[in-house]
Amino acid sequence: MPVVKVLTEGIGEGDLRSIDVYRRRGGYEQWQRAVKKLKPADILEYADKSGLRGRGGAGFPTGKKWSFLPANDRPRYLVCNSDEAEPGTFKDHMLIENTPHLVLEGMLLGTYAIGSHHAFIYIRGEFKEGYRTMTQALEQARAAGFVGKNLFGSGYDLEVTVHRGAGAYICGEETALLNSLEGKRGEPRLKPPFPAVEGLYGMPTVVNNVETLAYLVPILSRGWEWFAAAGTEKTKGYKIVSISGHVQRPGNYEVPMGTLMRELIEIAGGLRPGRTLKAVQPGGGSSACIFEEQLDLPYDYESLAKAGSMLGSGAVVVFDDTTDFVKAAYNLVRFFAHESCGQCTPCREGGHWLERVLERFVEGRGLRGDLEMLHRVSASITGLNLCPLGDSIEPFLKSVLLRFPDAFESRIMKEPATA
Repeated sequence: MPVVKVLTEGIGEGDLRSIDVYRRRGGYEQWQRAVKKLKPADILEYADKSGLRGRGGAGFPTGKKWSFLPANDRPRYLVCNSDEAEPGTFKDHMLIENTPHLVLEGMLLGTYAIGSHHAFIYIRGEFKEGYRTMTQALEQARAAGFVGKNLFGSGYDLEVTVHRGAGAYICGEETALLNSLEGKRGEPRLKPPFPAVEGLYGMPTVVNNVETLAYLVPILSRGWEWFAAAGTEKTKGYKIVSISGHVQRPGNYEVPMGTLMRELIEIAGGLRPGRTLKAVQPGGGSSACIFEEQLDLPYDYESLAKAGSMLGSGAVVVFDDTTDFVKAAYNLVRFFAHESCGQCTPCREGGHWLERVLERFVEGRGLRGDLEMLHRVSASITGLNLCPLGDSIEPFLKSVLLRFPDAFESRIMKEPATA
């Protein structure tokens, strides 16, 4: 099986929350090397040549994203997005709770690379343990001289702020996160301007995912060539995949990009005994399902997009033949409707319309025109909102409506017989 240990190396073997344990394993060596021997442009080059792409969902090339920052003398910020809330995703809070110094070192490297002096990590409100662990790790790093003023006698200053959110799914969207970080209502901003030009406090800002920044440490340690050698032509490196649902060993598994979907299910122990596969969500709650005949798809951005789905933030949810797809669609739509910030009318109104219609199906009270309404309303929501939340409502629903129409048609109320 193609399971590797890169970011997950050492987890479960020792207490990596301790800075002493982390340093004995080579921790903070790349941070010291960067400040003492490398220029910010060197780290940007490492990120760019490695082919590292954002691990938070969009998959945008990291080095290219950093290069969008304007060349001026305005203050600039790096923000680490740990507002992990996509249904089925649980990799980032694993990293924060188990190896916080790796995440912090990655943040420091990214902050130095973009010429910033202040980094923020925005941690989801429900991650109480992660917030406590990250705060302690920062205190340890500060005491060891890795954060603060005149680092290693170089004259370079760097401050880090750990910020706990209030538990809103929408704050995983980078501009809503920035609003929340500023103490405002967590609502997406109109783009442009993009955060690279006008982000936190109106200053140039880069927002990167926890996993993205953590990979900077081994990339600097082992070389960009090592990372670029793994994966596919356009999707390089490794990925932590959260596999859940109807598998025997759900959990986080680190694999090379391009691993087959079939292999991911096998890595997680395969299906439960006696069960058959019905569908797989390869990119969490926001993704359309793929099906048994598509299991030989490589797990990479391009292959899954071509198949009509997406890789997303790395959540594979497996459904076997015990699944009630009407209830599954209702639960997911209800989640997105509840988490809408309400700013955009299609998302705010459309989500709740779909929720109400699907509730009728769950209760066996579907009306004859409801199936057509589900198709029409879900399509009307997509592409008309400030952020991707509204667009996230349709993919799963549409994919199961088309694949399992009988499950929905069987819930339509029969008309009373006429005399």
